[in-house]
Amino acid sequence: MNLTNIYSPDMLIIGLRIFILLIIGMPVIIIFSRFLKKILTHHFNAHIGILFQKAVFIFGVTLIIITILYELGYNLSAILGAAGIASVAIGFAAQTSLSNIISGIFLYWERPFQVSDIIRVGDTTGTVLTIDLLSIKLRTFDNLFIRIPNETIIKGQVTTVTRYPIRRMDINIGVAYKEDIENIMRILKDVAKCNPYSLDEPEPIVVFKDFAESSLLFMLGLWFEKSQFLDLKNSIMRDIKNRFDKEGVEIPFPHISLYSGSATEPFPISIVNQKK
Repeated sequence: MNLTNIYSPDMLIIGLRIFILLIIGMPVIIIFSRFLKKILTHHFNAHIGILFQKAVFIFGVTLIIITILYELGYNLSAILGAAGIASVAIGFAAQTSLSNIISGIFLYWERPFQVSDIIRVGDTTGTVLTIDLLSIKLRTFDNLFIRIPNETIIKGQVTTVTRYPIRRMDINIGVAYKEDIENIMRILKDVAKCNPYSLDEPEPIVVFKDFAESSLLFMLGLWFEKSQFLDLKNSIMRDIKNRFDKEGVEIPFPHISLYSGSATEPFPISIVNQKK
């Protein structure tokens, strides 16, 4: 290319127009897309806001690129034709992506969860960061970033932990067979009543579940506000242990018996009866 043509007045004017387009156009697109996200999030939800923000940003950037190519004198018809042929080839090669896009549309209409909800997908639990056309992004409680394809969400079981404002925490508690059942149920109800994170309505429940191998098994169900999970979990376990110690309730624990092999002598065992 002739350097004279590059520094000609026409090329300098074209370069100036492209520079102004980038300097003004890109900030306008960014500001407008963020403003649109804020408005739609306020009136609808964060999912709608993020989708429209990305759509406006991609459309704006594409428009700027097409304008720049037009300013540089490229034949847009040939470029668009080649893009159409390439899109068909990519479409056949990207059937998985197409499936994820369709699944993303179903997720949009069904709305089983929203941005900032806590969900469980298989063994993964985390907070929803974004819901895109191809995938959702989660942040786990140990601060890991996880991407899950939309097709996996549609085909599998998804639990929305924070769907409702209140939840119930079920705690299984085993006590020794010598303990009085009615007394244990009374103690557990009183512990739940005294805990500041346990709701009075719906009221806590205590269920005598089963005769386990070495204990009587009870279940304590506590209703709580969804944001206070850790507060209730830590406090109620401590309260139960302290109250059982105070009331003299025995919590059984597994015992291990040691037996000698055939090549060793038996362990000597003696039983001592202590009279009080």
